[in-house]
Amino acid sequence: MSKQFDVLVIGGGPGGYVAAIRAAQLGFKTACCESNPYADPKGEPRLGGTCLNVGCIPSKALLHTSHLFEEAAHSFAAQGISVGAPKIDVAKMLARKSGIVDQLTGGIKGLFKKNKVTLLAGHGSFVKQLADGWELKVGEETVVAKQVIVATGSKARHLPGIPVDNKIVCDNVGALDIDAVPKKLAIIGAGVIGLEMGSVWRRLGSEVTVLEAMPDFLAAADQDIAKEAFKLFTKQGLKINLGVKLGEVNVGKKGVSLTYTDKDGAEQKLDADRLIVSVGRVPNTDGLNAEAVGLKLNERGMIEVDDHCRTNLPGVWAVGDVVRGPMLAHKAMEEAVMVAEVMAGQAGHCNFDTVPWIIYTAPEIAWVGKTEQQLKAEGVAYKAGKIPFAFNGRAMGMAAPEGFVKMLACAKTDRILGVHIIGASASELIAEAVVAMEFGGASEDIARICHGHPTMSEVMHEAALACDKRPLHA
Repeated sequence: MSKQFDVLVIGGGPGGYVAAIRAAQLGFKTACCESNPYADPKGEPRLGGTCLNVGCIPSKALLHTSHLFEEAAHSFAAQGISVGAPKIDVAKMLARKSGIVDQLTGGIKGLFKKNKVTLLAGHGSFVKQLADGWELKVGEETVVAKQVIVATGSKARHLPGIPVDNKIVCDNVGALDIDAVPKKLAIIGAGVIGLEMGSVWRRLGSEVTVLEAMPDFLAAADQDIAKEAFKLFTKQGLKINLGVKLGEVNVGKKGVSLTYTDKDGAEQKLDADRLIVSVGRVPNTDGLNAEAVGLKLNERGMIEVDDHCRTNLPGVWAVGDVVRGPMLAHKAMEEAVMVAEVMAGQAGHCNFDTVPWIIYTAPEIAWVGKTEQQLKAEGVAYKAGKIPFAFNGRAMGMAAPEGFVKMLACAKTDRILGVHIIGASASELIAEAVVAMEFGGASEDIARICHGHPTMSEVMHEAALACDKRPLHA
């Protein structure tokens, strides 16, 4: 006897669990299946996907702890605080991180119960199309659903010839569970994960060397931001090597040895106690039985969808890392809500132009919209306002004067085209720019809004004023 639902969501990550909750709120009989890829003491499905279990959430816990450690070691004295040399209990730090994960994953199960979402254990795969829906297998069970939302997420991309054991050689999973501060840490890839994890272990005492194949640092960011970030991270002690060509990687029981050619063509060797490989992610489409039912994938293995996340199959949708667009949890959530609402006959909405990007280093980096180099390449006439945090009283009081806010607006209409921030609280400040851009706001709109004093948000205000060459405090 098959279980029957209006909607079956495959995958319980940010896209999946949000899709299931919203669909249930809209009156659909909804189930979500999860294959439990992460350790659970009870053997039950763990919701939250990569983000909550081995990504966004645990990494932020480690970043916070390591930030406090570095503050105690290097910043307290200047503010008149004497605490002696701090010590880190790595096991306790990891236990705290795991406790936060456990609490939040359990919280999603509570939300499922509250919204009457059925949780099924097992990986979902297509069997065949029916007259009114789809037959699927979830573990050993047969499930019939009128609509299916694929939200299977992504996994870390590994490099050929470099076996990941998550002990000596780690991907994003192992990087969160290193059980002692390595004396020397090597990282392949200067992207978000590489920089965040490099920051964690550098603050705790590791000598961190980052190897990046691309000649430019943070190529996706505005180059003013990228240059400032490179300068600050290097000053902090991260050794970032750009334009490298990786050679041999030899892994032993106690460490790893890498050879590479640097940007000048010179042969180099690097020995390290641990290696983190952070070279991007690939979509999880294995096990869906996609080919058998004709679900269309592109050359990168992503499920092809239209602007509303419909696939080529009737009644089948896909959201999150498994489809086009940035692999960001909040983008997946937006798509999830859109799909559920479109299924219900409502006007779902997901605007890629206002999806913010955030890197939780110190200082934080955040941006939304177009970069200056993109506007130049597209021939768009623009004006820019750029204000440093060094002039801001709150930033000075927080001992966080590094960085700036840069606003880009259309030269003709004044509509905001992009906002780029490097500085303390950038992850929170970017929300004002997202709201303004979503409503088609102009730089003058932000310039005319009263911002609290003293706050970091005043720098956003000043950047908007600077677009019209009339800043008041810079």
